[in-house]
Amino acid sequence: MPQNGLITVRIAVPSPLRRTFDYKLPEHLRSKIDDQKPLPGMRVKVEFGRRSLIGLIVATNQGSEIAPEKLKDIIDIIDSSPIVPSALFELFIWAANYYQHPLGEALFTTLPSLLRKGEPAIPACIPHWKLTELGSNLEAKVLKRAPKQQALIDFIQQHSDCVAESEITALFSSTIRNQLKEKGLIEPVLIEKTPPAASDEILKQPSLQLDNQQQVAMNAIDLHSFNSYLLEGVTGSGKTEIYLQAIEQALRYERQALILIPEISLTPQTEKRFRNRFNVPMVTIHSGMTDNQRLNAWLQAKSGQAKIILGTRSAIFTPFKALGLIILDEEHDPSYKQQDGFRYSARDLAVIRAQRENIPVILGSATPSLESLNNSNKGRYQHLTLDKRVNSATTPDWKLVDLKTESIQCGIADSTLTAIKKTLEAQQQVLVFLNRRGFAPTLLCHQCGWTAQCLSCDSKLTVHRARGRLICHHCDYQQRQIHQCPSCKSSDLIAAGEGTERSEDFLQQRFSDYPVIRVDRDSTRKKGALEAFFATADSGKACILVGTQILAKGHHFENVTLVVILDADSGLMSPDFRSHERMGQLLTQVAGRSGRGKLSGQVIVQTHQPEHPVLDQLFNEGYRQLAQKLLNHRQLSLLPPFRALAVIRAESANPQLAIEFLSLARRLSEQHTTSELALLGPLPALMEKRSGRYRFILQITSTSRGSLQTLLTQVASPLEKNTKTNKIRWSIDVDPQEL
Repeated sequence: MPQNGLITVRIAVPSPLRRTFDYKLPEHLRSKIDDQKPLPGMRVKVEFGRRSLIGLIVATNQGSEIAPEKLKDIIDIIDSSPIVPSALFELFIWAANYYQHPLGEALFTTLPSLLRKGEPAIPACIPHWKLTELGSNLEAKVLKRAPKQQALIDFIQQHSDCVAESEITALFSSTIRNQLKEKGLIEPVLIEKTPPAASDEILKQPSLQLDNQQQVAMNAIDLHSFNSYLLEGVTGSGKTEIYLQAIEQALRYERQALILIPEISLTPQTEKRFRNRFNVPMVTIHSGMTDNQRLNAWLQAKSGQAKIILGTRSAIFTPFKALGLIILDEEHDPSYKQQDGFRYSARDLAVIRAQRENIPVILGSATPSLESLNNSNKGRYQHLTLDKRVNSATTPDWKLVDLKTESIQCGIADSTLTAIKKTLEAQQQVLVFLNRRGFAPTLLCHQCGWTAQCLSCDSKLTVHRARGRLICHHCDYQQRQIHQCPSCKSSDLIAAGEGTERSEDFLQQRFSDYPVIRVDRDSTRKKGALEAFFATADSGKACILVGTQILAKGHHFENVTLVVILDADSGLMSPDFRSHERMGQLLTQVAGRSGRGKLSGQVIVQTHQPEHPVLDQLFNEGYRQLAQKLLNHRQLSLLPPFRALAVIRAESANPQLAIEFLSLARRLSEQHTTSELALLGPLPALMEKRSGRYRFILQITSTSRGSLQTLLTQVASPLEKNTKTNKIRWSIDVDPQEL
């Protein structure tokens, strides 16, 4: 039995070990706690091995299974009260258990980095910018040759000469801001906080008039209880307006709203639209923010000061004072699933969190995932549909171009070039989609057939001519571009295939009178580059936008009337069972960028397989019919969402070690296997070698999620204790999106 008055505290630390640890609470630390009792969600400092770590309290007990004299004392208590509300903390623990991840690592993944380091959970001052005396008295003609700088000066003047940095960065690049700072026209200032707007000042702009379909969908959404709404609307059907009006209702009930988007690239355009509509404090949360910015946004959401929170995947773990609505846009996007470390799904956690907090969640998409459609078919989600575009806009016409019968230049058929020319001459915009960045996907020798391979991955090096580099897109290995074959010494090297760089160069030469703008991960590296791109696209001037799937996700381009998909074949040849679903989603989403304004649109799809049944059904019947056919096939094949799937992954520089580890995992699993469970593997991952390590998987499927979870829990502990784990990396991936 424990010594009289001994309080032990169970603590999770950021460790790969799948357990918590007991510590003693010294008497002198109790005075630092509000109610004299440590509570779950409070941070502490503890000695762990030879290190001092920040830990999170999970539970408080009287005594421990470990003898008191062997327990270490807590070094310090950082928080006087929990930094995370109890309901959210319980969700964290549930998620760590469901996704079979070490509790300590999972909990710390959910916190801003400054809190992980033990910094106080106190809001820092919010950065603002104000006009200097010189800027306030600036004559209009001074900046007449710098209209963007003048626009920022005007913007600050409209906000009483002082505006939050977050509002500036949403509309202006840091270059413009810094130029004005260097001229002594503006200066930074720290302000403690901005008071929230009064309830009768919620809107800056009035809501738009909903059409009949939108109104039916809006009327179906109940803001007072839990329900999952699958809002399926064709591209341009006005899903965002429904989001905005649902948020308005939540705000009028004095609740907060969380909006999740799949990519940082969507943040500027989405944030601008929300700020233009609402007159309430709003923050964004994503990985591109500084540590201080992220902590401030997190704390503003927790305190209730921020009424609207816009974020990417990790924002699902944000605490709120009065959360009333969760919206997850582009719910089908695989970016919502974390692919390393704590492998959670933000989409699925959004539904679980809404259920626990008894609030609605809206999952929106023009191309819903098969999982969500299946949930809708089974009545778990309420299905709301919008099958017409707003403002009488027509859906674009599709045209298949058979590359086998066409003359092709740089991957573009002659008939496609003619269509691009006609569109530009009509002073309209063209979007050219190619999901391969770089100049060319392969460098090969014309004489001996040698190709530039990545030594660390089962992948070829991509030619990036603008940077003069050969780059692996999987491990980021880079080398200077070579001009002589290392095998036969020939200088006859060919950059084979097309990437966005090559397409940009060719189109700029072919249509020299019009700007050609490339949008991919390379061209948007610099801060402000994405905002500059949107400014050009939104201007409506005739131009060609060339890019990867960054362009496919939810962007609204008013004057794009022609979309060209250069290569529709890659998604037809992948061994991944999700490949046809994702190809259908991607092509539909890209096509949806066309004809969103007053002018009708056209979509040209180039392919070597125009007769392929997947393409035929997608173009003639639409994504919904294709999705239902794929669902039927999944059911016959006993694949998700009709069976639960988990993958145990192992990778090592020595492939045999990874195979042996997964063979052990299989033997352990077979000891607990029932008729509900099935095992497959060990198998090589779809990309067997990556970053110098060989990767293998063991697939486990089950008709029962409960049985699968029980098996994984039983297998995880002995695998963790295996002596060879220090020579391999291993993980459990529940509901994987990649194999």
